[in-house]
Amino acid sequence: MKVDLNADLGESFGNYTCGADELVIPHISSANVACGFHASDPLVMMKTVKSAKAAGVAVGAHPGYPDLVGFGRRNLNVSTDELKAMVMYQIGALKAFCDANGVKLQHVKPHGAMYNMAAKSEKLSMAIAEAVKEVDGELILLGLAGSIQLEVAKDMGLRVANEVFADRGYQKDGSLVPRTSEGAIIKDETLVVERIIRMVKEGVVESVDGVVVPVKADSICLHGDNEKAALFAKQLNEKLRESGIEITPLSRVVD
Repeated sequence: MKVDLNADLGESFGNYTCGADELVIPHISSANVACGFHASDPLVMMKTVKSAKAAGVAVGAHPGYPDLVGFGRRNLNVSTDELKAMVMYQIGALKAFCDANGVKLQHVKPHGAMYNMAAKSEKLSMAIAEAVKEVDGELILLGLAGSIQLEVAKDMGLRVANEVFADRGYQKDGSLVPRTSEGAIIKDETLVVERIIRMVKEGVVESVDGVVVPVKADSICLHGDNEKAALFAKQLNEKLRESGIEITPLSRVVD
């Protein structure tokens, strides 16, 4: 049994520091690197790619809406052409740093509002999948487990990976609890570990209203901006291995 452990990283920019990337990277197998729209800047992108390479961590692009103030977590009404272009633009930006450092870009994971909106919209999902495929058809699209986004991408011939969340609450339809609602963020590290091991081994998660929801866990996400991200990463890494679950980059988990 094996699973990828990923984290959203490289989200600092200018004089603004977000997360503790250097403490998280040693414990994960894949990094989703912000590409400058919702967070990050060219220098941070370059440093994050170098740090991931040095740690043997696979790199993925983490494109988001152009919304620094809202950290890419506010829904934007954009056309499918605009969405496709902004995703291609961000993948290309990160790919340049990967190419310059001899790192093969492994995957693409939309960020925040883009991720959540696409999980429920065939139209948005198609725009994102087209962008990924046209840049590099070998890239893996990482999205919410069981979502429309992954169905659309798979139908278009892309490799897809189902993502589950260590530190987020679930609703009974398998979507994430909105950050503005109670139960959205889980801060108890013991509960985080228990939930994730159950997701990987049993393929289920309990929603905030007590419903047991089926999920497929190819990759586990930790949010790098969570105040306990480094602690969660370390404990998850240790407990998953103790449970007989191998932690390995996404490319070795999905077909």
